[in-house]
Amino acid sequence: MSVYSKYADHILVNLLKEDDQLAYTEIFERYSRVLVNHAYRMLGNQDEANDAVQEVFLSIWNKRYELILTGSLSSYLYKATKNRILNHIAHEKVVSRYADSISNFIENDYVFADSNLREKELEAIIAKEVALLPEKMREVFLLRKVEELSYDEIALQLNITDKTAKQQVYNSLKILREKLKSLLGVFIW
Repeated sequence: MSVYSKYADHILVNLLKEDDQLAYTEIFERYSRVLVNHAYRMLGNQDEANDAVQEVFLSIWNKRYELILTGSLSSYLYKATKNRILNHIAHEKVVSRYADSISNFIENDYVFADSNLREKELEAIIAKEVALLPEKMREVFLLRKVEELSYDEIALQLNITDKTAKQQVYNSLKILREKLKSLLGVFIW
């Protein structure tokens, strides 16, 4: 048993900022298993859950000098993992769903040259645009459109009103429509 296992989280974070690899190892050992379980419940895929947590810890190591915690280390790690997963979901599910519906619309009304390449480009654009939404708006949007939660469920989960949840989804769709409308000309002959 290492002496680091007796250190409080804030001490480990301070040591981490001083390039202490053993502090990083202790943080990893202390939290990685529970974060992977948390990620697995959200993703339903063990490999993707492991990857998400690995990316969080890699990011923490790479940004150790600038790391600023306003709350506890555990809440920071949970939030970082959740955001990583939401970004993953945005990339995988939302992009696929919206790219399919947009490409169906375009294919029915316009001719594509090399549709596979265009579809991949369109998926990347949609993923980028979803990722660029403000954090809270993106979170509400993904909970509604990917997780298919009701506005009441979103309100309860995020401690906001259902009216705020509806407004966030409305605003995000408005932003995405405007951005995609201006970009669709690129994909149309």
